[in-house]
Amino acid sequence: MKLFLSILFILIAVSTANASGKTITYDVAGKSYEGYYISPSAKAPLILLIHDWDGLTGYEIKRANMLAELGYAVFAADLFGAGKRPTEVKDKRQHTGELYKDREKMRTLIQGALDTAKSQGANVTNSVAMGYCFGGAAVLEFARSGADLKGFATFHGGLSKPEEQDYAKTRGKLLIMHGTADGMITMDDFAELASELEEEGVSHEMITYSGAPHAFTVFDSDRYREDADRKSWKRFTGFLEETLN
Repeated sequence: MKLFLSILFILIAVSTANASGKTITYDVAGKSYEGYYISPSAKAPLILLIHDWDGLTGYEIKRANMLAELGYAVFAADLFGAGKRPTEVKDKRQHTGELYKDREKMRTLIQGALDTAKSQGANVTNSVAMGYCFGGAAVLEFARSGADLKGFATFHGGLSKPEEQDYAKTRGKLLIMHGTADGMITMDDFAELASELEEEGVSHEMITYSGAPHAFTVFDSDRYREDADRKSWKRFTGFLEETLN
């Protein structure tokens, strides 16, 4: 299904009931990236969406369009580079591993995407970042950097961090949605993050979904769990209503 959704990404414009999305080519540190932007209105709150280890594909575009239908502007960032949409596990590991080893580059790429959204007229002062899997880890990296966003949300995202980092600079509140049956990111990781956020005084909400494995929101995959997807999406949209003006 992800391959099918990747093919959809070649479409320059994707229409929803209220807006048309478009591919945005932008540069960060001299390299070219391809994001996706959709906005139903000039003053719509912004969602910065970070992809999983497949790169920016039709899956993220579908989620962006779902949010646009609810009245949000969305910029789906590209952290791998224009044309880099890996399909082999070794390539996915290579792209994500490069950024896990270079956290400064990861943060620079996320900020570059946010700056690009601003250049498109997005309301970056009223914004939330969200991410899936690898994208969840990237969103938490951005939160730890002190990024001035109102909230940060992860779906089955990476929860660990480099030993030298902490959440002392975090400004926005966190929403962590995790599968209790996730064998890649364990409940020990979940508990460790909860303890750290509490110690740092970071506003947070952390939810687990029974029977949900890693990547439980990915449509039509063998990991997809409809109940957990429905519940986590409902909570996320509620979080947006609570957090954004």
